[in-house]
Amino acid sequence: MSGWEYEIAEFVEVLRAERGASPETVRAYEGDLRHFFEWSATTPRAATCAAEIAVATVRGYLAAHIRGHARSTLARRLAALRSFLGDRVRQGLLDVNVAKLVVTPKQPKHLCEVLSVDDAATLLDAPCDVDRPLAVRDHAMWELAYSSGLRVSELVGLDRPALDLSEGWVRVLGKGSKEREVPVGEAALAALGAYVADAREALLDRGDRQTSALFLNYRGERISARSVRRLLDDAQLRAGTKGRVSPHGLRHSFATHMLEGGADLRGIQEMLGHASVATTERYTHVTLDHLSRVYDAAHPRAARRRLPATGG
Repeated sequence: MSGWEYEIAEFVEVLRAERGASPETVRAYEGDLRHFFEWSATTPRAATCAAEIAVATVRGYLAAHIRGHARSTLARRLAALRSFLGDRVRQGLLDVNVAKLVVTPKQPKHLCEVLSVDDAATLLDAPCDVDRPLAVRDHAMWELAYSSGLRVSELVGLDRPALDLSEGWVRVLGKGSKEREVPVGEAALAALGAYVADAREALLDRGDRQTSALFLNYRGERISARSVRRLLDDAQLRAGTKGRVSPHGLRHSFATHMLEGGADLRGIQEMLGHASVATTERYTHVTLDHLSRVYDAAHPRAARRRLPATGG
């Protein structure tokens, strides 16, 4: 094992044990760090360990990948380097975190796609074959994801005891192992009740009945995030929604529709599990666009307001 491979392995343990990072975050950071060091090995001043990384090396890495890579990808890779080097500084192994001296690539200001209210209804009201446990499970997953704004990692990580059907709440373990309780709507409660009562029991019979996972795959094991993404694609195709979203798009749809319905920004922040309300405020421009369209369509002088002035 080379010097940088050993250092990455140490950092991965810190992410898991001390920071409680999700498996997805650990995999992403590990992959990004490996990508950086493998690229560095192809350059004249290869960095074989953290101490050999210079500011010019980091800038060169970003410059080499500016074409063909999304700015968000480059920003994530720089964040991985900053976190990795910051941990070495914390341990007293480095004096300076050189990645902090490099400016993060500017990000385009946009959110991922959201479903319209009509498309959300089309997806959730699509016929469900109640005799098929997997179909009942899928319906319950889409209802809960849209009802409570869960991340896909939170959805698949739910255990059965976290769901309180009688009180209408679900206990979610979010980023950084932070726990929160989120309300569940009536439609989602009905779908979840049907799933828990019969479909989940049928799936448990196919696998280990000792599992505590709420959502199970066809083998009776905890379903994966990758499977959820594929299943949602299939569900939207069958339902015939005009727009298509990822599971994260269902979360964005939840937040956008809540704001459009007049919900309080702070309340949505708590339900989404955002550490800062500034993150939640990203949704306000979406609802302002919505309000502008409503105004233009409904106000008797809105159309004339946009007409160019004429002379005379």
